[in-house]
Amino acid sequence: MNSITKSEQHALARTVLELDVNNHAGVMSHVVGMFSRRAYNVEGILCMPVGRGDTSRIWLMVNEDARLEQMVKQIEKLEDVLAVRRHGAEHEVFERLEEFFR
Repeated sequence: MNSITKSEQHALARTVLELDVNNHAGVMSHVVGMFSRRAYNVEGILCMPVGRGDTSRIWLMVNEDARLEQMVKQIEKLEDVLAVRRHGAEHEVFERLEEFFR
């Protein structure tokens, strides 16, 4: 099993995944369900519609570990996922939110 203790989680580097997806009911469920089925914890989620609302952008903050590369490949295969980009944990979208909640 790929379980990670709390102390190990804090030691892991974080990564922000930015997904462009089709905007309709159930897309978020498909994306996070993939993480859930693999016992891969998502530390933060933010989702907003883009433009006219036909697409949305999802930002996921996740811990960087050996399974992440495979997770990204599997996310890219989901029908409603249009693009996936990886950023460092310092990505401004979560930095601003962390400041708000301090």
